[in-house]
Amino acid sequence: MPEHEAGGPLGTPTLEVRDFLRRSREQIAQRWADEPLFRTVFTLSRDEAVEAGKAVVDALAQVADAQRVEDSDAAGFTGVREQLARMSASRSRAGLSATQVSNELASLWPPVDKLLASELEERPTEELRACTTTLSTLMGTLRVVAMQTALSEGQALIDRQRLQLLEVATPVIRLWDGIVAVPLIGTLDSARSQVVMETLLNAVVDQHARFAILDITGVPTVDSLVAQHLMKTVAAARLMGAECVVSGIRPAIAQTMVHLGLDLGSVLTRASLADALGYCLNELGVAVSSPAAGSAVRR
Repeated sequence: MPEHEAGGPLGTPTLEVRDFLRRSREQIAQRWADEPLFRTVFTLSRDEAVEAGKAVVDALAQVADAQRVEDSDAAGFTGVREQLARMSASRSRAGLSATQVSNELASLWPPVDKLLASELEERPTEELRACTTTLSTLMGTLRVVAMQTALSEGQALIDRQRLQLLEVATPVIRLWDGIVAVPLIGTLDSARSQVVMETLLNAVVDQHARFAILDITGVPTVDSLVAQHLMKTVAAARLMGAECVVSGIRPAIAQTMVHLGLDLGSVLTRASLADALGYCLNELGVAVSSPAAGSAVRR
């Protein structure tokens, strides 16, 4: 029989907490299954909540065994980070703030503390206090790990949504057989310029386009990096067999490009989207009549 069960002296508080967690694994998991954090996430089966609780207890025991109760990077937490992220994300989607989720994580501590106090009630006060403090530190670290993981997952989600918004904000329009256009509105930065290039080149391939129009009428200004991205987009489209026409260059943007010393000799430009479309149609052999005379007809 182990010393602590026979009434002998306690080991180090950290290892004693480890042993307690292993002995009380089932009891802790059962109590956690009734806590809001577990109960509201694992709604289909209480057994699923219990199993999730056991996995967290095992992680805590492993961290205690390594005597790294204050280290949120301890290897023991690796296996439960995904689960903790799932739980935190689920509660956030339910409308809880980060503070409320943190409070729910904190509520996992009292049930475990009561179990520890019950098991060690015959022990000297200082020994019980040492174990309680160690367990409290370990649970606090678990809380930190959960919040760090949730924040990391949240940032990853924001990054994915930002990319999706960039793609939505960069539509490719098929204006005519063999002609596609990207009307840009708002501020251009390097990230969006990269999306513009990728989106336009994909459209050139998908639509078998001979002409691609980049209309920047709605872009107030560009910096040197963005201007270079636009130049690269024109060059990349040309390599893929499409002629790229840039339309709607504002006076301020024109001055910027000139001051930057960019070589625009190889870039075909037109004053407006209509002018660019007219040029492309003419190159395709499509006669365009005036609005009063009727619509465009093929020769």
